[in-house]
Amino acid sequence: MLTKERNEALTRVGPGTPMGELLRRYWYPVAFDEDFDSWPIKKVRLLCEDFALYRTPDGSFGIIQEKCPHRHASMVNGIVEEDGIRCGYHGWCYDKTGQCIDQPAEPENSVFKDKIKAQAGRAETLGGMIWAYIGPEPAPALPRFDVFVMDGLRDVGHSVLPCNWLQIMENSVDPHHVEYLHGRFFEFLGNQTGFEAPSAFTRAKHVKVGFDPFEWGIIKRRVLEGMSEEDDDWAIGHPLVFPEFMRVGGGGIDQMQIRVPIDDTHTWAMFYSVHHPEGAGEFAEHGPLVEYEYQWIDDDGNFIVDYIEGQDVMAWVSQGEIADRTAEHIGKSDAGVIMLRRMFKEQMKLVAEGTDPAVGFTREIHDRIDLPCEKDKFGAGASFSFQWINGGSMRYSPQKSDLLALHTDAAVARGEPNLDELMDAAGQ
Repeated sequence: MLTKERNEALTRVGPGTPMGELLRRYWYPVAFDEDFDSWPIKKVRLLCEDFALYRTPDGSFGIIQEKCPHRHASMVNGIVEEDGIRCGYHGWCYDKTGQCIDQPAEPENSVFKDKIKAQAGRAETLGGMIWAYIGPEPAPALPRFDVFVMDGLRDVGHSVLPCNWLQIMENSVDPHHVEYLHGRFFEFLGNQTGFEAPSAFTRAKHVKVGFDPFEWGIIKRRVLEGMSEEDDDWAIGHPLVFPEFMRVGGGGIDQMQIRVPIDDTHTWAMFYSVHHPEGAGEFAEHGPLVEYEYQWIDDDGNFIVDYIEGQDVMAWVSQGEIADRTAEHIGKSDAGVIMLRRMFKEQMKLVAEGTDPAVGFTREIHDRIDLPCEKDKFGAGASFSFQWINGGSMRYSPQKSDLLALHTDAAVARGEPNLDELMDAAGQ
């Protein structure tokens, strides 16, 4: 268990907090490209602060504090111009650095504007999303992780969850939950209600788990019953990417799970997937990103737990807005969670000492950063993609039928044996 003070240090993300100062050294997705199709300004909230995110006529983006430094009117109702954004109340204009460059009602020879600078970050596009950096300069490079730049059919399920971001991230280094939450619990639900749980998850019996720190975070490994260290789940594994991602994959699907800390008690939890199964042929380069909200609670306020991510959401949210780690009982099976907490503690210390974080942080610009990730997850083979689409958050995707057709055609092109049986077992 942790002390109250230690739990506070790990979970509070506002300005001036140890964790907040660390997290401000990284980039976060805060909107989708399509959000700006009809209007060039959007209000966003990140790390307990409110901002106006805007697109200028040249297609680039800026992000500035929501309250105008003049009389605190909202910049969300501002006027976007070539050089930046102008407050709709009195016309004060700010460039993308936050510097005030015009004050229409002040004397023509006034230097007052030179003394006014709003809080502004940086905003860039990547993978159909707008990313923001609101930390100190010089800013790190926006990491171009493989999932966000590879070709294929792309979609992202997302929802705002009423809980702290850390309890979601801790789940990423907790492999044993797969065996129970997505295995035994899934089977129990199936027995009670009559639906068939995805076999790829219900047969995931753990024999061995391991965790290795690397430059981008922690690689999680597992050996399942009937498998060995030669199989993908151990030999390659998949990473928690510090501080906000988890990279997973299998069956021709590559996914980045993203946890954006809106504030201490709300997280924008996203499942960004790219479908490019072997045998599918060529894809249009960087096709459109299809976004949708996945459902995690029903009209009666009950958790929706008959799919994989819905079960995860239940576990995250039911811990409370901020998990009380002063009352937990950590065991040896929680080795990954312990490693992650230590990693956060070490990186917070580096930032407090005035240096850059040593994990998940780079100033080098990459065209693409390839992360280690298993391809044959759980040894499930060709049926895994069908089970993941039907039994995961992708079931809410408006292009679900297209995704299933893509994987079916690819399996036919590969000459998969017993294709009908595979699809029947996966519920297609």
